[in-house]
Amino acid sequence: MSRKDKELKIRFSPGHVEVVEEDVSIPCQKVLVTGATGLLGRAVYKEFHNNNWNTLGTGYHRARPRFLPCNLLDEDAVKAVIQDFQPDVIVHCAAERRPDVVERHTEAAISLNVHATATLAKEAALNPRIFLIYIGTDYVFDGRNPPYGEDDAPNPLNLYGKSKLEGEREALRHCPGAAILRVPILYGEVERVSESAVTVLWERVQEGAAESCTLDHCQQRFPTDVRDVAAVCRKLAERRLQDPSIRGIFHYSAKEQMTKYEMAVAIAQAFNLPSNHLIPLTEQPAGAGAQRPQNAQLECSRLELLGLGVQPRPFHTAITDCLWPFLSDKRWRQTIFH
Repeated sequence: MSRKDKELKIRFSPGHVEVVEEDVSIPCQKVLVTGATGLLGRAVYKEFHNNNWNTLGTGYHRARPRFLPCNLLDEDAVKAVIQDFQPDVIVHCAAERRPDVVERHTEAAISLNVHATATLAKEAALNPRIFLIYIGTDYVFDGRNPPYGEDDAPNPLNLYGKSKLEGEREALRHCPGAAILRVPILYGEVERVSESAVTVLWERVQEGAAESCTLDHCQQRFPTDVRDVAAVCRKLAERRLQDPSIRGIFHYSAKEQMTKYEMAVAIAQAFNLPSNHLIPLTEQPAGAGAQRPQNAQLECSRLELLGLGVQPRPFHTAITDCLWPFLSDKRWRQTIFH
């Protein structure tokens, strides 16, 4: 995964300075991560970078100074990045992933979720050695008959799910050697708690006894840590380098089934906070935004057969990792970790 090269370094010693050549290890395998400024993209970038891959991340509004600014809707810009960097792997994390936003700004969401994917897939297909991984979603299913295998017929209920399904189809149509990795609701190391539909529950938990709040206790979810998804992407990419037959649709998901109410209670318990103010809502209120699937549990046997060995982190410990920086008193951390 790396090659040896020479690098000039200045060596100091008392009364003496000399320039010497030293061997340095340069990663040979290259990965391009789109959406590297987002929740999942940051984790994917970090996972590859920390495992000796030559890693380039792209972003848009928040790209500088760490990542390369690139508007994925600009076909010429996308082509230039790929042609200049010559990646072995592209992990396409960039997407409009908020269902309610997709309903309100449909054209912009389709441009990113569908058209940008098609551009990447077309460009990847020009070089047979490039392996494209497209991050999909469990929302391609209607949630009425879980669990869902990779070959089950999709039937998305909202425009977000439809746009992501169309993105899948564009990826495979233009780049048949691509892989689709469908994942459920994600959480992880956030820059702000509102960055994930899971960590945003922290605000509800912290309300404490001051004010009661209702939370959905109908829709079943499988909250999954982005670090685990990132590890799957890396290991899938490394396996593909050994086995060109790796392609098609894969599912990855944590195993713990929870409603939003149950997630909030688990967060409260993880931080030794009260949860009596959290009220389970067992009926969907009218006008609750984009329709969501009741239970879109993913069946993950195809990925498990590859033996990649990525076991999902337990929710209790993983959510603590994510949220402790938002404690008002950081000293509490010592009493939280057991």
